[in-house]
Amino acid sequence: MKILLDTCVWNGCIPEIEAAGHDVEWAGDWGIDPGDEEILDRARQNGQILITLDKDFGEIAVVRRRQHPGIVRIVGGSVGTFARRVLFVIERYSEDLLAGAIVTAETSRIRIRSGQE
Repeated sequence: MKILLDTCVWNGCIPEIEAAGHDVEWAGDWGIDPGDEEILDRARQNGQILITLDKDFGEIAVVRRRQHPGIVRIVGGSVGTFARRVLFVIERYSEDLLAGAIVTAETSRIRIRSGQE
């Protein structure tokens, strides 16, 4: 799966996600942060699932009805478990994500907003 990590995501998780067979790009490598809308647009254009800590992307997608190829928002937890949590969500909810779902993974629960809403 193609994944775009938001600038707020620690890039130290990339090797573990790539080792699971995913193509990972980190927006922090772009030099300057182009802002949430541009990051979401690039994810859509490149068919990448967006991984973020920021709830603003869900608001942009829902309120402004911006198309996207799936968004995963990780809430809480430690940096050391971040990659495992991302991989769990991607494995478990890949079909939902590819259909444009927004998945919020908190430490004790997972919420899914269908791409059809």
